[in-house]
Amino acid sequence: MTDPAPETPDTPAHPTLALIKQHFAERGLRAATFRGQTTIVSPKHVLHDLLRFLRDQPDAAYDFLSDVCGVDYLNYPEAEARFAVIYNLVSTQHNQRLFVKVLLDPSIDTSGIEPDPDLHLPSVCDIWPGAEWNEREVFDMFGIRFDNHPDLRRILTWESYPAHPLRKDYPLRGRGERESYRVLDRGSA
Repeated sequence: MTDPAPETPDTPAHPTLALIKQHFAERGLRAATFRGQTTIVSPKHVLHDLLRFLRDQPDAAYDFLSDVCGVDYLNYPEAEARFAVIYNLVSTQHNQRLFVKVLLDPSIDTSGIEPDPDLHLPSVCDIWPGAEWNEREVFDMFGIRFDNHPDLRRILTWESYPAHPLRKDYPLRGRGERESYRVLDRGSA
């Protein structure tokens, strides 16, 4: 890959951006750089194709999915959407890191555990098998479901847990879940 063009406030410099622009023109992608880290903001319907391209394209070769995380932007000033899922990609061949973000807005009240039809994304386990546990954590903590995931069930809380605890509308003290815990001492363990 060639050296990127100099960075200006309007055009972030990252070697992969030219490739993305060439192959995904007119697909609604945006790029931003903050503190030296480049993020691509992708529409939901383009996400899976973009991530597969970034892994398979030899000039990109993002062969390692370092992390998948969720963000709740409730009450965040000037937030574009309520939730985001961020994919942290690393190209070990080119020593590059790139973040891909997809924004999601719920269509129903988020204070419960009812599945929201708008909080769905395609699973990337077919691209990076290691995404399985990361996607399960985002599902468990934020309630974002990953279609075609091989085993989408809770990973940090029990299956009947009554909410998604990293949503900002979840009470800090919980909703009484801890009061029903059975206390274990050394003799009963």
